[in-house]
Amino acid sequence: MAVIDATGRPPAQAGAAPRPVRSRDPEDHVVPGGREEAWRFTPLRRLRGLLNGPPSDTKIDVSVAAPDGVEVERLAATDSRIGRVLTPADRPAAFAMARADGGVSVTVPGEAALTEPVIVRLHGDGGVAYEHVLVELGPFASATVVLDHTGSAAFAGTVEVFIGHGAALTFVSLQDWADDAVHLGSHAFSVGRDARLRSFTVTLGGDLVRLNPTVEYRGPGGDAELYGLFFTDTGQHQEHRLLVDHQARNCRSRVVYKGALQGAGAHAVWIGDVVIGADAVGTDTYELNRNLVLTDGARADSVPNLEILTGEVVGAGHASATGRFDDESLFYLMSRGIPADEARRLVVRGFFAEIVDRIDIPELRERIMARVEEELAAVGV
Repeated sequence: MAVIDATGRPPAQAGAAPRPVRSRDPEDHVVPGGREEAWRFTPLRRLRGLLNGPPSDTKIDVSVAAPDGVEVERLAATDSRIGRVLTPADRPAAFAMARADGGVSVTVPGEAALTEPVIVRLHGDGGVAYEHVLVELGPFASATVVLDHTGSAAFAGTVEVFIGHGAALTFVSLQDWADDAVHLGSHAFSVGRDARLRSFTVTLGGDLVRLNPTVEYRGPGGDAELYGLFFTDTGQHQEHRLLVDHQARNCRSRVVYKGALQGAGAHAVWIGDVVIGADAVGTDTYELNRNLVLTDGARADSVPNLEILTGEVVGAGHASATGRFDDESLFYLMSRGIPADEARRLVVRGFFAEIVDRIDIPELRERIMARVEEELAAVGV
């Protein structure tokens, strides 16, 4: 936690990493060498050229299933709505926005109350691909939007989400890629006055997945809850880097990410950054990361960061922990006649239940837990 001095700036700021450049021009972003704070955990050699923006040799197959009243359209690259929320902070995001040839737009009109989710399916068939997705909720609307990533690709994607004043959005991003996929993604959320965001990021597949969700508030009373679930298997690299930027007054945020790791070379990275600006009085924020290591050879890096530039906050804190199975829970279950392998599955299911049970789509909950079961069965856990 940063300590504030008489100037109103944390003393450590002078030696801190510089703020990232924000630009839609890829050439404004330096090519990382791996020592930069933003890239020090990422195995750059496994990015399959996405740092340099190779031309796409395929397209992501995008299909949208939406209830009546939802407008779905393909935007031209020159459409002014592109870039309304997201200004890229790294080269892959800039290339994704530049090479996506426009974007897929989903618009929920003001005051609409959707009873069925909007499902955006993105499927890769190999090769290099880019895509840009825009989601906009009008004032006082309520909706659930799901992004479902499957198949294989070297994929760089960007997502912009604009939530109108008083609106409520549940947003789910599911990364259920094939084992050889690479996914570099930037998700930007803009939360309106008295609006609510509940976001779920579920990462289960892919060779390398690196996602950067960010949240900003456009007015007081905004509320954002960011939940994450990831299962990192042998040789996989899964990286989630979050930024919640509190600059408006009386806003709230909660971040809860949980991950399980198994197998040699499994590597999970969680970075949680929360900034509370000098004018963001009344902020209430907390972030939590928990990692469960199931086998030897797996590694989890967890780095929560909190920067506070005002003393007038309701609450601000963070917590992080990485550990193995809860042996007491395992012993308790086995002492009641439950076989060891089934007991381990129950422990993992219980570990993830806090996240999964909050998803309001039964079919999606069942799919996520079935995939977790498949991962556990693969190594006999």
